[in-house]
Amino acid sequence: MAKEWILNMATNRWGLNKKESVGPVSLWIRECDPKTIEDWESFYYKKLNEMLNQKGINLSSQEYIQDLGRKLYMKITEVIQAEIEEVTEEDCIHYIYNLVINRTFDGYQTEIKTIYGQLQQILKIPIHPAPDDWDRLYNVDFYIEVNGKYIGLQIKPITYEQTPEVYRWKEWLSRTHDKFEQDRGGKVFIIFSVKKGDKKVIYNPEVIEDIKKEIEKLRKK
Repeated sequence: MAKEWILNMATNRWGLNKKESVGPVSLWIRECDPKTIEDWESFYYKKLNEMLNQKGINLSSQEYIQDLGRKLYMKITEVIQAEIEEVTEEDCIHYIYNLVINRTFDGYQTEIKTIYGQLQQILKIPIHPAPDDWDRLYNVDFYIEVNGKYIGLQIKPITYEQTPEVYRWKEWLSRTHDKFEQDRGGKVFIIFSVKKGDKKVIYNPEVIEDIKKEIEKLRKK
């Protein structure tokens, strides 16, 4: 198990599993549609050989794979081994402190900046994670309690390419959301989030006013 972890870590670290090194394997295996592993091996070596020729690498596919393996071995036995020898007890103590204090705090700040945090700051009302059974029964991620009744919130991450399909999500989820309103007294609102650069933003900000109206309605009951 430890050996597998080291091999995987080093392979990822030096990109030996990226398409620049081994080709677009996910694409190729779908193109091959193999029925046996022998079909795939033969097809892969053929495609890899074509890639090597294009790059001007004068090795057979089998020789190239072996060369990548030797490169991985060198990285583990030379580079990683040397790095391990440089690690001190003080490094380990500092790392654990940094992990539980600095990184935990940074992670908390990042969480505040998520859609959940944005909503809570905008609405200025506590928002709670929904119980697991609410997720299964109602497709609800969070809730707001008002006068003993509940407003459900579902946060749905989407890409910009998926935005034309927003109305379909509302149709698919309407049955469970209607049941939530019958059982819990308040409506469910879907908040669609998209990534804008490295930041998550609310795609349908108009839903915030709808949530505010529902809060006021339940407060008056």
